[in-house]
Amino acid sequence: MMRRWWIGLAAVALCLAAPPKVSRAQLKVLEVGFDQRIGRANIDDPFDILGATRAVYMDGFGVVLSTEVNLVVGPAITPFRPKLSVEEVEKLRQRKLARLPQLKQLMRDMMITSATTLKSMPAEEQVVVGSHLFFYSWEDRKDLPEQLVMKASRKALLEVEAGRSKVETVVQEQAF
Repeated sequence: MMRRWWIGLAAVALCLAAPPKVSRAQLKVLEVGFDQRIGRANIDDPFDILGATRAVYMDGFGVVLSTEVNLVVGPAITPFRPKLSVEEVEKLRQRKLARLPQLKQLMRDMMITSATTLKSMPAEEQVVVGSHLFFYSWEDRKDLPEQLVMKASRKALLEVEAGRSKVETVVQEQAF
């Protein structure tokens, strides 16, 4: 009985001692790269990155990257300007709607980069990229999602990179 217990404990120790398939250093490269892509996407009208991108890897599932972004830096409410006009609020909403496709493309590109960079990650595991969108309390959010989440298997993304598939057919996208 005692021998079986020691064998079981040794097996657990071996499992816990196994190095992860994806290292923290690999995830850090993805985090920094995604922040740089978002930051450089439009120099004249930049996205506002509200905190660094975070990546986690779960063995058997895959990698998840998460970020928080303001699509457009909006006008500030100040004591000298306590309220925006209806036209200004609508103009900001229209600008944000126009920026959504660019953020979605950046997210798709980051998924492909993740799939090609994480060579040690099994092909059947998932690459997920999520963006939480920031809004001021006074904004009109009509037709603007609060979150964008995209998911695909690493294998499918490698097929896109190789030109054998189209990204639109392999990436599952949710906006809510």
